[in-house]
Amino acid sequence: MSLLLALFLAVNPPRVVEISAKRFAFTPSEIHLRAGEPVTIRLVTTDRAHGLLVKELHIDLDASVDDPDSITITPSQAGTYTAICDHYCGIGHGSMKMKVIVE
Repeated sequence: MSLLLALFLAVNPPRVVEISAKRFAFTPSEIHLRAGEPVTIRLVTTDRAHGLLVKELHIDLDASVDDPDSITITPSQAGTYTAICDHYCGIGHGSMKMKVIVE
């Protein structure tokens, strides 16, 4: 990270978007981000380990109860991306998805 970027982020911290995971859903089910704007994605869970994976945005989070995970990204390309849980969490796991919309 460049010194200029580090100074900018110190003065203007990224917006934090918190996503809660529990069997078999993410809340919220859709988030909106702006291309070129840094944002911190924070994953929390209250029932068991869950993941949040969006390959195109380089998001790969793993959270467990009392151990959230986060990443700061700057999306560069507008689009609609599907986020999935990549930790098997039971019979409804395959439908545990959400949308990430970059405008």
